[in-house]
Amino acid sequence: MYVAGKWREGKAVIKVFNPYDGSVVDTVPSADKEDVELAIQSAQRGAEIFQEMPYFRRSELIEKTADLLEQRLEEVAVTVTRENGKTINESRQELRRSVMTLRCAAEESQRIYGETLPLSAINVPNIENKFGFFFRVPCGVVLAITPFNAPVIQACHKAASALAAGNSIILKPASDTPLSTLKLVEIFLDAGLPEESINCLTGSGSELGEWLCTDKRIRAITFTGSYDVGNRICRLAGLKKLTMELGGNCPVIVMPDAEAEQVANALVPAGYGLAGQACISVQRVFVHSSLYEDVLNLSTQRLSAFILGDPMDEKTTMGPLIRESAAIRVENTINQAGVSGARILCGGKRENNFITPAIVADVKPDMKIYRQELFGPAVGFLPFETFDEAVAGANDTPYGLSAGIFTNDINTAMQFIRKVKTGNIMVNSPSRWRVDHMPSGGLKDSGLGKEGPRYAIEELTEGRTAIFHLRDRSFF
Repeated sequence: MYVAGKWREGKAVIKVFNPYDGSVVDTVPSADKEDVELAIQSAQRGAEIFQEMPYFRRSELIEKTADLLEQRLEEVAVTVTRENGKTINESRQELRRSVMTLRCAAEESQRIYGETLPLSAINVPNIENKFGFFFRVPCGVVLAITPFNAPVIQACHKAASALAAGNSIILKPASDTPLSTLKLVEIFLDAGLPEESINCLTGSGSELGEWLCTDKRIRAITFTGSYDVGNRICRLAGLKKLTMELGGNCPVIVMPDAEAEQVANALVPAGYGLAGQACISVQRVFVHSSLYEDVLNLSTQRLSAFILGDPMDEKTTMGPLIRESAAIRVENTINQAGVSGARILCGGKRENNFITPAIVADVKPDMKIYRQELFGPAVGFLPFETFDEAVAGANDTPYGLSAGIFTNDINTAMQFIRKVKTGNIMVNSPSRWRVDHMPSGGLKDSGLGKEGPRYAIEELTEGRTAIFHLRDRSFF
């Protein structure tokens, strides 16, 4: 791990397993409280250095990191696949997006604007002699806790935005996938990042999180992961800036004027890519009864072309889930739906960490696949008759991360945008669509704040207001 300007071993180690065959990929240190203290002290010194760095220099360092990551893309992609289990093609796609995210953050680091304040808009005594402006400053030390399912892109979103804003960063990667994040830290350092502006601690999230989140020297926390962990972080953190990108249970509505083939072609990659392990994966599809069986049949046909197997094989289209316990949970959820009356049209069979991709028809609101975030390769389908019925179903969840609708009627689309309570809204696309410079984040139990470099920089800076009390009249 990288702590206080040095690559360090720990007093103990944890193993990193390959989800495909269970082999040990490598080991990483298990950080303790002493390591945490060293990291925070180092990050404080790093924050002092980085906040004094000119915007253009921050931009150059992040841009150089993007160049080096692009050069080493294949090496890092192989690491992602070995520790995460996603296919090599999915890992390459993640790394290409990571490069774009870094370049976007490099640009946005030059656009941290303030504003002058029209103080004389209000008639108070002597206001003509006042001049004010508002500007943004770094928070200081930022803690970033990243998930297993997109280890590099999430670390890039958080680290690049924090550094672009002039902060230092402490990275805590998921214990399942620390190796690719450590490679990213190495690339940041090779690009010339000041040694103490970045730290990376590996080990138990529950232990390290308790020590890190409660420490008042950490001024902002950005987290991507489950609602339960995010809720715990918020309770521990106290008065800090918080960005929480939490779970989802994403709905898609298919109106009667949609084209069934277009819908099926879009739903399959959106529901089953990354083995369904994405917070914006499609989970519930409400299809008008006139198209219901057509969409089910076409989606089943598309899934038949999926190839499960070694994620390093170029022909594989779906790899394993991150661990066997996750696969067992998904299998049980699918089986529970079947026992409760749903039709399992295909898939749902488990072998070790693999689940064959499943289509579950005639889902009911009391089933787990409807109520809980699945995070696996299965999608539930429900027929509906009226638009209001479908909207009520889409909103029937504590989550509000992303949603989609298929329709050719602009009025229906606008009503969907207005009525469905979610942070990201897609028209003629499923929920799982994102470009990395857009504002992205959820409502309700899906989180707080936005990602996307421009918007993350706002989350990871603090505003100051300055007022000049002049002897003479201000020109403004």
